[in-house]
Amino acid sequence: MPEPQLVLLRHGETAWSRTGQHTGTSDIPLTPHGEEQARAAGAFLAGRTFTLTLCSPLLRARRTAELAGHPDATVEPRLAEWDYGPVEGRTADDVSREIGHDWLIFRDGVHVVPRAQGTPGEPGTRPGETLDDVADRAHAVVQRVEPVLHDGGDVLLVAHGHLLRVLAAVWLGLDPATAARFELGTASISLLGHGHGLRTVEGWNLPTDRPGHRAATPP
Repeated sequence: MPEPQLVLLRHGETAWSRTGQHTGTSDIPLTPHGEEQARAAGAFLAGRTFTLTLCSPLLRARRTAELAGHPDATVEPRLAEWDYGPVEGRTADDVSREIGHDWLIFRDGVHVVPRAQGTPGEPGTRPGETLDDVADRAHAVVQRVEPVLHDGGDVLLVAHGHLLRVLAAVWLGLDPATAARFELGTASISLLGHGHGLRTVEGWNLPTDRPGHRAATPP
């Protein structure tokens, strides 16, 4: 009997992901290339059946789920991307120049620059979340899907780069800051599972747009 898997799908490319701008609560659509990536992810997962499919409420994740063949995915608000607050829409290089040293979000957080003054809801005006806030949300999602996995069902999560990296760290019981070491490309797929009584990573950052690649099914 195959072991169940928790499958992670990051959304496809957006204009801001292409330029390296931090995209948290800003509801930015996929680019045409991002839509192609989402369709490729669907082909990558073709033939797999998921007992539960959850997606972030943000447009880029919902559209990715739809184009990947899961239009009826259940919206899970706790899968939303990290609320970057004052660094929303900014690149890491831009923030590093302002604070005078290399900025690493998983080490330094988002509260390294002051909030922007402007109309509430505009990029940079929100208070933002801490890494622990994001980890708490990820932990809650893991708790939600665990009963499904325990009963032998596969679960698909369609969400965002930083959120899914933190979720992987939480899955493994690691410090959430370890997520800094888990790179995750747009529309990539990762496979989490169990082995010898331990939570495991069975595939990470798998590209979905290369001919011949298919998602591994549990042995």
